[in-house]
Amino acid sequence: MTLAEQAAALSQNEIVALLVQNADLKRQLNWFKRQLFGQKSERRLLEPAARQLTFAGMLTAGADPADAPPPPTETVKAYQRQSRFAASGAAPDESGLRFDSSVPVEVIEVPNLDLTGLTAKDYEVIGEKITYRLAQQPGAYVVLKYVRKVLKRKDTATLSCPPAPPAVLEKSVADVSLLAGLLLDKFRYHLPLYRQHQRLAHAGISLSRATLTHWVHRTAELLAPIYHALLSSILQSQVLAMDETPIKAGHKTTGQLQTGYFWPLYGDKDEIAFPFAASRAGSVVREALGSFCGVLVTDGYRVYERFAQT
Repeated sequence: MTLAEQAAALSQNEIVALLVQNADLKRQLNWFKRQLFGQKSERRLLEPAARQLTFAGMLTAGADPADAPPPPTETVKAYQRQSRFAASGAAPDESGLRFDSSVPVEVIEVPNLDLTGLTAKDYEVIGEKITYRLAQQPGAYVVLKYVRKVLKRKDTATLSCPPAPPAVLEKSVADVSLLAGLLLDKFRYHLPLYRQHQRLAHAGISLSRATLTHWVHRTAELLAPIYHALLSSILQSQVLAMDETPIKAGHKTTGQLQTGYFWPLYGDKDEIAFPFAASRAGSVVREALGSFCGVLVTDGYRVYERFAQT
């Protein structure tokens, strides 16, 4: 019997069973290939647990993905379509420089030496060519000097002087722009205070590192209401992702730092907060989540399962 005759003799159920078996064998073969030749991060692939939810589609937890409506589409006419350079706010030149509209642009007009001695009546402008160069201006510190004149009325001999502008931190010489820059450099761009202190010294400004630390602490206290409002909004999410991340904070013994933990909370409104705790005990999870009763996306750390059971 030929192969074609054997295939014709098979029933529909047998064909389906063979296809399923073939797909399963291919999956096993690909797995073994990854174990032998794959990168280290790819060699151990765990099958998802039956009760473990994936993060994709969590905003509609419990719904069948097949029932989800397709994403809205919009037909754009050809003459309305933008090129891939249009979003940069400026067309690229021959150097391929691209930038968005938030980048300041300083316009410099280059004089044409060929027109030296000519007047505007002797030529006409028929176009222009643009060349971009990416430049850098080093960060600069400015001392704001507020001059308040003391006036004396001649008729009453009374003195009058306007008050100094209020400072964000009472009895502090730091302007709000400096405080914002300290926090952004430290927490967003990971520039330690000792390096910022060096930068200030290079700019000719003498301040102690303890002063910078004090300013950061006091400014963080002013931001506490914003943090609590953000955390309250996150806990109202239907789907919440949580994890714990170790960080060295504080001295444990001489020459050794103590390990603390950030517990990032990510809500379905694209908001995130970073509660801090000295440990990763289950009490931290209960304190951070409070009465949250939505879908919690976590790793396999057992304290989350204990919280879900309470």
